[in-house]
Amino acid sequence: MNNLPVVYILFLSLILQANGHPIDWFRKLSTSARHDTSWLWGWAWAADGTVSVVDRSPPLIYPARPASFGTELSDPLLGYVIPLSAFTSPCPVSNTSTSYPSMPDPVQGCPELCVDGPNQPERSETWIALVQRGGCPFVEKARQAQRLGAKAVVVGGDRENPNALLNMYSEQDPSDVTIAATYIKYWDYAELLALISASNTSHSGLRTVSLQLSTEYSAWEWYSPIITFVVILLLPSILTFITLLIHRIRAARAAQRDRAPEDFVHSLPWRVWTGNGWEKHDAGLQNAEDPSEDPSSGPEPDIERDTIAQSSSREASVEPSWVDGQMECAICLDMFAKGDRVRVLPCNHLFHMNEIDEWLITKKKVCPICKADITKPRPAPDHEHSQHDSSAQHLSPTLPQPPTERSPLLPH
Repeated sequence: MNNLPVVYILFLSLILQANGHPIDWFRKLSTSARHDTSWLWGWAWAADGTVSVVDRSPPLIYPARPASFGTELSDPLLGYVIPLSAFTSPCPVSNTSTSYPSMPDPVQGCPELCVDGPNQPERSETWIALVQRGGCPFVEKARQAQRLGAKAVVVGGDRENPNALLNMYSEQDPSDVTIAATYIKYWDYAELLALISASNTSHSGLRTVSLQLSTEYSAWEWYSPIITFVVILLLPSILTFITLLIHRIRAARAAQRDRAPEDFVHSLPWRVWTGNGWEKHDAGLQNAEDPSEDPSSGPEPDIERDTIAQSSSREASVEPSWVDGQMECAICLDMFAKGDRVRVLPCNHLFHMNEIDEWLITKKKVCPICKADITKPRPAPDHEHSQHDSSAQHLSPTLPQPPTERSPLLPH
C-alpha cells in the first residue's frame, strides 16, 4: 500500500513518454477536458492572453483572458475587428428562436441577430467580432459571432466591473463553438470602440482596425497538474508519517517515565559476596572504587531521591532475616559467586549490580520480583506498626483486640 504513489508516478511517466513532451500531452488533454468540465477549467486553469492593435505605432496591447470554450490559440490570430452592431440588428420576431427573456442586442451580441444593410464582412476573410458583456451567456455570444462568419470574438467588460478580467465558461455543452473567444476590460473595450470609429481603414465598407489575439501559457500552467497529482498521492503518506512520528515520540516519553533515573540507581546500596558472608557498601564507596564515575561531575543532588535512599539505608539496618539468605540472582538465574557485586533494592531483593542497573535504567523502574517501584518511598515496616499497636494497647487495655490467626473461635 505504501508503494502505491510510486506506481502512479511510474505510470504517469510512461504515459508522458508515449505521448511526447509533457506540454503537448497536457494541451491535448486540456482540449478534451475543457468540453467536459469547462467551468472547472475556466476557474482553475485559466490562461493569460493579450489583444493588440497592430496598425498603431507602437502597438496598443490590452490584457485579455481566453475563454474556457472554443478553439485554443496555439499561435497568434491576426484579423480585423468589427463590432457586430455595425452591420446587424435584431431578427424579426418570427425568426427569433431564443429562449432568453431579454431582447436581442447587437452591441451585446445576443441572439438572434440578422445582417442589416448592404455592408457585411466576407466569410472568406479573417475578421474578429467585438461585443459587450451582458444580455446573454458568453457562449451564446460566441455562437452568434460564429454564425455570422467571425473567426474569433472579443467580449468587453461592463461598467459594473470595469477592471475585472473574467474567466468565461459555459454551463452547457460548448463543443459546437469552434472559434476563439477572449475577454478584455471595460475601459480597453471603450478605447477599442473609439479607435474603430476614428479609423480610416475599412473592409467591406465597415470601419475597422487590425487586431492580434494571442494566448500566453506559462510552464507552471502545464506542469502544475503533475505537481498537484504528485501532492495528492503523497499527502496520505505524509500524514501517515506524521502520525507514526507523533506516536513514536509519545511512546518514547512514556518509556522514559517508566525508567529509573541513573543517578538514583547508583545511589542504592550494594554488597559483595565474600564466599562466607556479605560485605555491605553504600553508594559513596561504589563511586570511589569505580574510576569511570566522577562524583564531582555528576548531576545536582535531588533532595527527594536522597530522602528515599536514606530511608532505604535505615530500613536495611532492620532488614528481614531472609535477605541474607538470597544466594541467586533472579535475572540471570545464577548463584552469587565470590567477589560478585550485588545491588540491594529498597524491597530488599538482591541482584547482580550490572544486570539490575541496566534493567532499572533502560527498561523498568520496578523490581523484577515483587514489581515494587524503587523510586517511591516504602511504607513503614511491620514491626513499627506492631510497636505502635502494642503501645496503643498499653494505653487503652480495654479496647477490643482485632482477631488474628491465634484468636480462639469461641470466647472463654
